[in-house]
Amino acid sequence: MNTLLVIALILAMGATLFALIRGIIAFLQATKEQLNSPEGGPSPSSLKQNRMMMNRILFQAVAVIIVALLLLMKGHG
Repeated sequence: MNTLLVIALILAMGATLFALIRGIIAFLQATKEQLNSPEGGPSPSSLKQNRMMMNRILFQAVAVIIVALLLLMKGHG
């Protein structure tokens, strides 16, 4: 069971890093025109940035839960 949780933790950390990098790339690709757009709604780039950062938060939460489970199992073992 520990091995499975460690593998899940590594996958969650990798997914967190991937989402972080994708969000940063989307942020860097935003042009000044997109940022100062007179349109009322958010640009597609902004929506992608937000989606990637929300994914990062989700993956981080999963990683923290897995770490907590590993620590609980170690304490009871």
